[in-house]
Amino acid sequence: MFSALWLLCLAVLAVSATPTKTVKRWTTVPDSPFVTTQDGQFFVNGSAFKFIGTNAYWLSALNTEKDIDDTLAAIRASNFTVVRTWAFNVASDVDTVPENGTWFQLISNGTLSINNGTNGLQKLDKVIELAQKHGIYVLLSLTNNWNPTSGVDQTLPPGFNPIQVRDTSGSTLPRNALSNAYGLHDFATQCIFSFKTESIGGMDTYVRNFGGPQEHDQFYTNQTLIAAFMDYTTQIASRYVNRTNVFGWELANDPRCNSSIPSSSGCVAQNVTRWHSILAKHVATVDPNHIVSSGNQGFFCTDCMKLFPRVVQPAPQPSPAPGSQRRSVPQPQSKAKLLKERKAAWKKERERQKRAGVQPDGVKIRGRWTASQTKRQSDLSAGTAFDGSHGVDSEDIINIPEIGFGSFQLFPDQFDYSQTPPDSNLPAFNQTVQTGLDWIKLHADAAKLFNKPVSLTGFGLVTQSNAPFFVPFNTTVAPFGPDSTSTTNVTQPYGVTDDQRDDAYRQWIQGFISHLL
Repeated sequence: MFSALWLLCLAVLAVSATPTKTVKRWTTVPDSPFVTTQDGQFFVNGSAFKFIGTNAYWLSALNTEKDIDDTLAAIRASNFTVVRTWAFNVASDVDTVPENGTWFQLISNGTLSINNGTNGLQKLDKVIELAQKHGIYVLLSLTNNWNPTSGVDQTLPPGFNPIQVRDTSGSTLPRNALSNAYGLHDFATQCIFSFKTESIGGMDTYVRNFGGPQEHDQFYTNQTLIAAFMDYTTQIASRYVNRTNVFGWELANDPRCNSSIPSSSGCVAQNVTRWHSILAKHVATVDPNHIVSSGNQGFFCTDCMKLFPRVVQPAPQPSPAPGSQRRSVPQPQSKAKLLKERKAAWKKERERQKRAGVQPDGVKIRGRWTASQTKRQSDLSAGTAFDGSHGVDSEDIINIPEIGFGSFQLFPDQFDYSQTPPDSNLPAFNQTVQTGLDWIKLHADAAKLFNKPVSLTGFGLVTQSNAPFFVPFNTTVAPFGPDSTSTTNVTQPYGVTDDQRDDAYRQWIQGFISHLL
């Protein structure tokens, strides 16, 4: 769904919309007007806080106070009580301060400046003020991993025809405005957005404008860039330190090694984890009232050395009641565990194939089927969601002391989250749903393992009706758009139907809730 990927991507952060007193009897409940975490739960004012939230990262870019107020009223009327939005909007590559549009920070000629005016942070002030009016908590994201610039990071194909979306100056924007930054026009509500062209920004804006190697991971390791970003976070976090309806801070949207600007060959998960630790400590020092999260996609690194290894402190467990079974305890992800599960799944799949009269994938030796060499080699790979190739180790990040809760995302059209081979009995759609449910369970288990709550901060599927508008992460071209130069022979519409989308979302939400109960 176009709106799920770009406009209103749902974020399941917990389970119910209102606080509840359901807490463990032996727990000392935090009694604070700020959102806190303890024993794997969120708390507000002495009560467990369980909820469902939504993304509206463009809120501060709406033109008028009425637009912001009406949007938040509609969000609350839909029973959402948390909204995730951007707390950054960086203008760059200009010699003078932009006159039109919303922008929070200017990076120009090697200097940084903050816009405290009515088209700057006062817009974000208004978002938080009006959210409180409607009983909504705001999760503020401090930067974005993605920031492609058409004609700079990618060469546009011949005959490239931008979608006709215009900023306040009347300039047509390229397709990347729809997926990697955020669009100027909300097709669902007909609100007009206002911000400076080439603003929004993100990590790569810092990399581009501070000199040095043009490598994305410089943002995580270059002390000049870290100091510049810490300066910005200081001004933002201190500004809202006493706002009780600020849910907390998200260090970045989808931080990882790869982005619009290529990373160096030396970018590893430990670099990204170390950056999280530095920034989480900094934000927690500036603003001790609010919890801090990562905002990462939730990828694992099964064989990575941990900077924050889990310390096991076995506690006495009472014997189960007669006739009951002791509840199993989740275990950390490891390559051995993953390959064991994969082997079991392959065995089941081969049995299905044999029962169906289908020749198994492999070769027959002495009357027995065995995997081919290519298959054996592929079985030894953990897969991109688990091997650290994205530069993310979500288990190491969630165990950072200053990280209050974990995060993950689910975009099956963009990334492969599968742990085991496809089930031949399941149609492609059902397989996608099941992969999502398995991904959700992994992170629910991680929440229990590290005794911290976890949030699904974004998920979505591309529908057939919105496939022409779908622009994958880190690209500027819609592969199924009318002006696509792709030569792929598409024999059927790309994407799921609207009914399938709704069914998948329903199952994923229910799956997330069931693992938290």
